[in-house]
Amino acid sequence: MPFLQLPSQAGVYHGKVRDVYSIGSDWLVMVASDRISAFDVILPKPIPCKGQVLNQIAAYMLEATRDICPNWLVSVPAPNVSIGKRCEPFRIEMVVRGNLVGHAWRTYQSGKRELCGAPMPDGLKENDPFPRPIITPSTKAAAGHDEDISKEEIIAQKLASPEDWEVLEDYTLRLFQRGKDIAAARGLILADTKYEFGKIGDIIYLMDEVHTPDSSRYFYADGFEERQSKGEKQKQLSKEFVREWLIANNFMGKEGQTVPEMTDEWIDTISKRYIELFEKVTGKSFLPEKWTDEKTREHIVKSLTELKAI
Repeated sequence: MPFLQLPSQAGVYHGKVRDVYSIGSDWLVMVASDRISAFDVILPKPIPCKGQVLNQIAAYMLEATRDICPNWLVSVPAPNVSIGKRCEPFRIEMVVRGNLVGHAWRTYQSGKRELCGAPMPDGLKENDPFPRPIITPSTKAAAGHDEDISKEEIIAQKLASPEDWEVLEDYTLRLFQRGKDIAAARGLILADTKYEFGKIGDIIYLMDEVHTPDSSRYFYADGFEERQSKGEKQKQLSKEFVREWLIANNFMGKEGQTVPEMTDEWIDTISKRYIELFEKVTGKSFLPEKWTDEKTREHIVKSLTELKAI
């Protein structure tokens, strides 16, 4: 989709995966593209249906957690578009981990037993559950890589007040538990995820996407314990398989490295994995919707008009 021009558009931010349009001073239109990124690099070819999958999982999860905390979402006028309240974002990501996987495992493997001030007990294997979930925040970098940061550093750097941190921590743990409960009902384990928050006045809102394959890692629950006891690789539903493919083809986003060729067959495989996750997490059949740019814009404008945003 080419970039839109919308009424009362005050600015636009083109992220790695999403295009976010500011409407006046109070509203955002978030368009989930079919772009895919890994190692902070946008890969050269889009993935069919990916934007719709991300947008619709996020909308499903935001509705399923609205009783825990307020969130930004107000309307979903098109398959890959969400409209919501503009918040002043905290410049941190609240990463929460239920299992020793990914960055936490790499840190653990190096011999460290603490990540972002959160202790990690001895004697764990890759993918083992922690005794209780740990929060390992990162800074929200405008460019380049996000950096690990502790609660103490967040407060010292005034990225959040002590009072706001307590709310962020409480919301994060409760959202993660809800995510784990939803996943468990569908035969999945939510291993880790991240949340972003912002404020309108004194009220903290959950922002952006929630429990999607781009922000979360899921394991299949069936056979998990047996695979752990045998030291076998766990079956995942996440974007991790794309990162593993890139690593196997000598690409980790470092200078001088070249993205391997993405064949039509591989692109189709990625698309099917995203659709599989949508269906597994929500319990709904995925119905691909290919809207024209004109139809998408028309529905966005109609929704903004109804919200009196324009």
